[in-house]
Amino acid sequence: MRRTVILFSVLVLISGCVTQAAYNKVESQNQAYQELNQALRAELNADQVEIQQLQDRLKVTMLNEILFPEGGWELDQRGRETLNKIVPTLKTLTNQRIEILGFTDNVPIGPELRSRFPSNWELSTARATNVVRYLQHEGVNPALMSATGYGDEQPAASNSTPEGRRKNRRIEIVLAAQNP
Repeated sequence: MRRTVILFSVLVLISGCVTQAAYNKVESQNQAYQELNQALRAELNADQVEIQQLQDRLKVTMLNEILFPEGGWELDQRGRETLNKIVPTLKTLTNQRIEILGFTDNVPIGPELRSRFPSNWELSTARATNVVRYLQHEGVNPALMSATGYGDEQPAASNSTPEGRRKNRRIEIVLAAQNP
């Protein structure tokens, strides 16, 4: 009986412990979360940015309106200024992937853009790629970054209202641990 109690106690103690690497990963994520919250305070207050701390990743969602001109794919001045607020944090990352994800609403592309972008998928990819290029230009390690476009395939809200479509036109910057 005593042996069973000792074995159980050891198992409880072991299960409550975390490795130093796991602790460091969580601590690094917490620090990045705090830095990004501080840097993007005005945009957070204006509901143009959302920061989510998930179990193994950190996600910054930015509405397209603060990065690109209406219907555009190239960063405007406001977009560069917004990204400049997070560049210092992104430049310090060494052991994390920086995934830039582009999304659109389901409204078909207008005739002026159709010759360049056959669909929303290509438009979302161009936006994500432009964010990656800008971040690289500002000194973020390109080996850590990737760009992916999802078009209108993963809406964050219903496309049946203007507010829903506004939320669907977004860039997500996801910070995740590097695969071993």
